[in-house]
Parts: sequence; C-alpha cells; structure tokens
Amino acid sequence: MSKAGGGEGGGAGGSSGEKAQQLEDETPEQKVLGKLSTTTVGPGWTKVSCPCCVSERVEPLVLVKLGEKVRPETKRWLIRLIGAPQKDGGAALLAHPGEDASGDIIVVSAPRCTLLRATEELGLCKPYRNGDMEAFSYSDRDNFKDSDNLEVFLTLAERQYIVKYELDGLRAQRDVRIPGLPDSRALQNRDNIWQKLGSARVILDTFPLHNPDQLKDLSEAWYSGNQLAQPLDSVNGYFGSSVAFYFSFLDFYTWSLLPPAILGLCITYFSGEVQKEMSESVSGSRDTNVEDDSGPAVSGHMIQAVFSMLWSTVVMELWKRRSSSASYRWGTLHLAERFAEPRPGFHGDLGVNPVTGRVEPLFPEWQRDLRMALVSVPVVGLFLGMVVLGMLCFYWGEAQVQQLHRDWDSLLSQTFLYMPSVLHICYTNMLATFYKKVAQSLTEYENHREQSAFEKHLTAKVLVFTFFNYFAVLFHIAFFKQDVPLLRKRLASLLIVTQLVNQVTEVVIPFLVDRFISAPHRTEREDDPEEDKFRNQSTLPAFPGLFAEYIELLVQFGYLSLFSCVYPLTAVLLLINNLTEIRSDAYKICKLFRKPFSPPVANMGVWQIAFEVLSFVSVVSNCWLLLLSPRLQQLCQEGGMSSTNILLLAVLVEHVLILVKVILRVVIPDEPDWIRKKREHIEYMSMQALKQQVNPAAF
Repeated sequence: MSKAGGGEGGGAGGSSGEKAQQLEDETPEQKVLGKLSTTTVGPGWTKVSCPCCVSERVEPLVLVKLGEKVRPETKRWLIRLIGAPQKDGGAALLAHPGEDASGDIIVVSAPRCTLLRATEELGLCKPYRNGDMEAFSYSDRDNFKDSDNLEVFLTLAERQYIVKYELDGLRAQRDVRIPGLPDSRALQNRDNIWQKLGSARVILDTFPLHNPDQLKDLSEAWYSGNQLAQPLDSVNGYFGSSVAFYFSFLDFYTWSLLPPAILGLCITYFSGEVQKEMSESVSGSRDTNVEDDSGPAVSGHMIQAVFSMLWSTVVMELWKRRSSSASYRWGTLHLAERFAEPRPGFHGDLGVNPVTGRVEPLFPEWQRDLRMALVSVPVVGLFLGMVVLGMLCFYWGEAQVQQLHRDWDSLLSQTFLYMPSVLHICYTNMLATFYKKVAQSLTEYENHREQSAFEKHLTAKVLVFTFFNYFAVLFHIAFFKQDVPLLRKRLASLLIVTQLVNQVTEVVIPFLVDRFISAPHRTEREDDPEEDKFRNQSTLPAFPGLFAEYIELLVQFGYLSLFSCVYPLTAVLLLINNLTEIRSDAYKICKLFRKPFSPPVANMGVWQIAFEVLSFVSVVSNCWLLLLSPRLQQLCQEGGMSSTNILLLAVLVEHVLILVKVILRVVIPDEPDWIRKKREHIEYMSMQALKQQVNPAAF
C-alpha cells in the first residue's frame, strides 16, 4: 500500500520543521507516560480519529526496539508517525512509548479500521453471514461474521502481520530531516522510512509479541502431550499460514512414509539377499560374486523402485488437495494480486512508475540481468566447483581407507571405512550453510523490486546448489562408477549422520544456549512490569525461518524417491527421524526463538514445484538404477538380449512409467470439487463487488 511519510512534525500531517519543534516543546522530555496495559486504554497510547476504533482494550501486538543512543525527540517523532492517519502520511496504528519517553521500546497495536482495510488489501477471505468464506470487502464489513470482534475475526498472526505491513509501507512524501539525527540521515522523497531508520540504527528490531496464555495452550496441545495429531488450525492462528503450511506438509509427509517404510521392512525381512546387502553396507566388505544374486532380491528391488516412483506422484497430488482445503479454511485461497509497493530493500533512481503512476525508486531491468549474468552466475558456478572438489577428495579418501582396510583387516580399519563419508557430509553441510549467506547477498545485490521475485530468485539459487551438493556424489557413484555397494553405504551414512547433525544443530545447541546462556539473563516474575516482559522476548534469537526446514525435507524426499531401491530401509529411518522432528520443530519455534512475522500464503509456493521436479526425476533415476542389478542384466542376457536392446527396454519402461505418472496427475485433481466451486464463487463475488464500487448506480 502506498503511503507518504510526513515531515518532522510527526511524519503525519505534512507539517513543517517549525511546527515539529513546537510539538516537541509541548511534550516535556521527562514526562512519565501512563502504564502500559492490555485491559484498559490508559494514557500513553496515541489517539484514534475514527469513532468506531475507540476501544476499552488495546492489545500490544508488535515491539519496536530502539537504539541506545536514540534521543527522546526522535522517539516522539516516530510515535507520532506511527499513530498519524494514512492520509497524512502515517501508519494509522496505535503506539505506546513504554515506561517513559526516554525508553528504548515502542509498543505498537492497530485500530479496527486499519486492520479491516488491510484485510481487504491483502485479499484475505473471511466467513460471511451465510457461513461461506468470501473475499473480505471493507464496504461490506458489517455482513461478515464477527467483524466487530477483531480477536475472533482476525488471527493473532494476521493482526501482527498487518502492523508490519503498514510499518514497512511508510514512505517519505518529501525531503525531510528527522529530529535528533544529523542532516546526513535526512529522508529523501519516497524513501522507505522504516528501512532508513533501521540503517541509521534508530530501529534495531521489530518483532511480534508472544501472548503467554495462547502460547501455553498451544504448547500443551502441540508437543507437550502424547497426542499424534497436530493442532494445525491453532498453529495457523498463532504463527500464521506460512508456518502452518510447513507443519501441515511435515505432518502429511511423515505419515505418508508409512507405506514405503512397511514395504521396506518386508523386503528386508523376507529377502535374504537384501539382508546380506544391509550387512555389507555396515561392515564395508563386498561380495563381488554376481552369481549369488538371487531372484527374490531382484524382485524386491524392482518392487521398491516402481513403488517409489508411483508413491512420490500420489503423495504430491494428494498434498495439493489437502493444501487447497487448508488454504480455504485459513482464508488464503484468494490472496490479492496487486501492484505492491517495492520491497524495503529495493533501491534505485527516483522516477514515475509507468504502470502505477507512483513516484518510487526505479531500477533498469537490463542492469539487474547484467548483475545476474556477470556476478551471480559465476559465483554460483564457483560454489558448484567446490562441490566437485569435495567429491574428488571423498573418492581419494575412500580409496585410501579401502587400501588401509585391505592391509590391516582389523576392527579399527573397518571403522575407518566410514570416515570419508562422514567428513564429506560435514564438508557439504558447512558449505551449504556458507552458501546460503552468499546467496542472500547475491540476491540483495540483484535488487529485485517485489518481495516475491526476491524470494523466487533466492530459492532458485539455493535449490540448484542443494541438488548438486547433496545428490551429485550419489548420481556419480550410481551412473558413472556404477558401484552399488558404495552407493548403498553412502546413502546409509547420509541418512544416519545427516539426521543426527540436524537434530544437534537445530535443537540441542539452541536449547543449551538458551538454557545456560540466555535464560539466566531473562528471569521473569508474575508481578514484573509488562515492558520488562516484552524486553525479555527481545533477548531471544530471531527465528531463522523455514528455509532450512524445507531444504531438509526436500533432501529427504530426494533420498527416498531417487535411491531407496538400493536401500529399502530409507523410509524407516526417515519416519523415525520425522516423528521426532515434528515435536522438536514445534518446541523450537515456541520456546527457543522470538515469534516470527508470517505473511499469509496460499500454499508452499516454489517448494511445491521443487518436490514435483524430484518426483519426475525419480522415474529416470530408478529405471537406470535397476539396470545396475547384476541379476537383471544376467536375466536379460540369458534371454538373448543384447546391451543395446537392454538399453532400449529401459528407455521404454521409463517412458511408460512417466506416462503412468502423467495419468495419475490427471486422474487426481489438484483440489477437491467443492473447493473448486468455492474458489470460483469467491472470484465471482469479488468481481461483483468491484463492479458495484465502480458503478454503484447500476446496483
């Protein structure tokens, strides 16, 4: 949403510097403002101009942490900016200075009209008077259920995100000096005010506040008890739809592992040859006698391969149906497509946007393309080269320990057989962590206007590297070295070591840091002032986001769909890991980090596409892995088939299975029929509402 920040006099009202000084003089710096309360509108909260927004209860939603050296006049200017009407360049929110005018926090809430208008701008759907979900319209607000009770009408996550949405949209209307800051920090016309204040260290952080009572109830229903089902609607209400979609997918994917896990256990138990292969993968010894490859083992691998290919397709198609149902239930099925304000990090020369007609920073597309071609692509290529270097070092180490084991033939040398895999896994994990920071910097340098474009390019960079980093060695072992025992051993190492490393780095270390370092400095009593409790939340580390969590699930999905035919216990190990992952991730987001802002989303976005791509690649991978089976090759040769005919047969089977996957995608609709009808109805009603606004006389 476009806003114009005001001048010194409050960023609101567009008043001059002299008027700002008068207002500052009228507000004594040592005046102690009223006590912050969640039950009454005490003195200290900024006033509202709309009578319908007057309330007996103000709910603190967001905390703004200020720098230690911020002067009182700067804080007062910022409070007036936050509370000023939007037509005067403000955010039309409610602000409270905390315990006094010189404190380092500002508590922000939102009045009714601001929340409702933002609900319409975001395109959220809410229950209509007839019980159906409809795209919210501010002009028709009285016909929506509970629109007069915003704590029921909007979730806590939605209310907090709307506050962030309004603050991020603040832009200066003209060049103006900020009281208490040097002229070098003055705002230029159309500057993003919130970003400029952050770079000037006036604002150190902005984060949503926890509601202790709601958080306690959610924790008890989520991870504290013995329940298996997740309270996803409560997660959506408290943390938002982006977090809820992750946990919904994690829950769905985890229970979807049951069929392949059962199949893997059956194949392992009933196939003596598979048991022998499992033993070899643990011991590191190999049996090169291909004559012992029995029929049941080949049959088991073939069943596992075909099942993995079909399973990956069915799971993703069923997930899309579940995702659409959740999107309807959470009101994000019809998010608005709009020409949004540039994202806060976007910069460029000031000009008129030829599409919207607004004055805003402009950046030529050719410059962005040039930066991607000359900087981003070479840097990504450099990191891919480092992946290849690590792979070569892994092969060298593998050869050394194999020779050592042949020379020593002892228990110690047998232990060394896993050292190259473990060291290479640690190397790839550290490289991936460093690359994520580099990818973030590269995407910032590309200077994308929209937040969606920024996230799309960032995710694309990370996905390319992730696929190459985690799967390049496996593909090379499988299709170039054609060493199935080494592939099996490598996959076992990845499944075990990676899961242990993830659990330690994601849960154990943050828990220990919180328990022994942060918690002693965060002591809290029931009778402590609210401001002190809010400050305690600021001592928690920022939530790192769901990027790493989705990457972990994507890699898991790749191991299972691409290579499980050579290691049938893959699904079993993943199922055990994910049953603990659900609770550990829930504990982590509730207890170990600050509450994150969560924008409304309709699905998993680009991650869903990544999972579907892996599902398609699984057909090629499994077909060619089956060709490596010595028994299958022997059977084909006994049948009088040449190597060329075997290759052609594999290509034929591959295309048949791809055709089956395509048929399954067509047969299983992406959304249930009732959701499709609801979506079309919402679109129709939105068009009617738009026509009524454009030509009210016709209705």
